[in-house]
Formats: sequence, structure tokens, C-alpha cells
Amino acid sequence: MSTIKLYRHPLSGHSHRVEVFLSLLGLPTELVNVDLANGAHKQADFLKKNRFGQVPVIEDGEATLSDSNAILVYLASKYDTNHEWLPRDAKAAADVQRFLSLAAGKIAFGPAVARLVNVFGAGLDHENAKAIAHHTFELLEAHLLEQDWLVGSTPTIADVANYTYTAHAPEGDVSLEPYPNIVAWLNRFEALDGFVPMQKTAVGLNR
Repeated sequence: MSTIKLYRHPLSGHSHRVEVFLSLLGLPTELVNVDLANGAHKQADFLKKNRFGQVPVIEDGEATLSDSNAILVYLASKYDTNHEWLPRDAKAAADVQRFLSLAAGKIAFGPAVARLVNVFGAGLDHENAKAIAHHTFELLEAHLLEQDWLVGSTPTIADVANYTYTAHAPEGDVSLEPYPNIVAWLNRFEALDGFVPMQKTAVGLNR
């Protein structure tokens, strides 16, 4: 099996969801850090890999892919021969897609944006992002009341896609203390064989 090359930033939650999934699948991976602070992602050589100038990007043989959720679908489709991470059942597959949309929507505009403000100094509406985060977490808390995973009885890429920005929400001043079901879900995810953590910042280290 050839080594998959992952272009990422160590503090990017989108990068981490791909990194952790590669590890969960046990795939040989070479990590390539992209110097976002100095604009490496906007240089011509990187734009050839992703014209949108964003991490993560993977190179898997002749295939080059960007967008973290699309990469999760690709990796699950190609390498998860048991179809555990991306179920074939129509209803379950649709439920997974629903949570991929959550990761690209409310999670991205809530806890991810709140963290961007604190960690990267982004000039975005911090209070609005925190409000979105708490509303979203209230819904997730209720969803996880009677089940261990977001879809079905085993982990899927729905969990992978939503883990990182939820786990690191405190770095955006979004406490997870009011959400014991979410914290229990995060702990279950972190206990999976092959889990690798994302680097923490100096802010909001406690859940």
C-alpha cells in the first residue's frame, strides 16, 4: 500500500478530521505542514492541488482531493471494505450525510468560528458564533441521550467529521460542561484504536 500524503496545518480542525480518520483506518500517511501564516496555501504550487487554497489536501497515488468531508467519503469508500464508517444502507447513509452537512454548517459557523476568533484572531462575530454553538450543542446533547454514536450503534464518518471542532470548542470560549452526553461521546471517540489528538492551543484547554 502506498503512503498517502496529507497537506495540513496542525491547528486546523478540518485537517485533523482527515488525519484522525487516516489513523483510525491504519493507513500509512506522510504529514506535510502547510505554512498558512506565510501564505503557502495561496502559492501557485499549492493552488495546483486545491484551487481554493485551503487545507487539507491528500494525494493518494494519482488522486488529489480537497475538502475534508469529501476526503472522508473517499477514504471510507476506498479503504473501509466492511462499510462500517460509511454504511451502504440507504437510510444510514443518508443519516451520515445529514451529519456531514451539520459539520459543514452549524458546527463550522458555531464552535469553529468561535475558535477562529480566539486562536487565529479572525475578525468574525464571536458572540454570534458562541450562540450558534450552544444551540447546536443543545440539539446534539438531546440526540446523544439514548445512543452512543451520531448514526447507528458504531462510529461512522459522521462522528469523525463532527469530533474535532466540538472537542476543541472550549478554545473558542464555548464550555462543554453543560453537555455531559456530548462529553461522553467525545471520550468514546478518543478511546477508539488509532485515535490521534489534535494539538491544543494555549486557550480554553479545559472542557
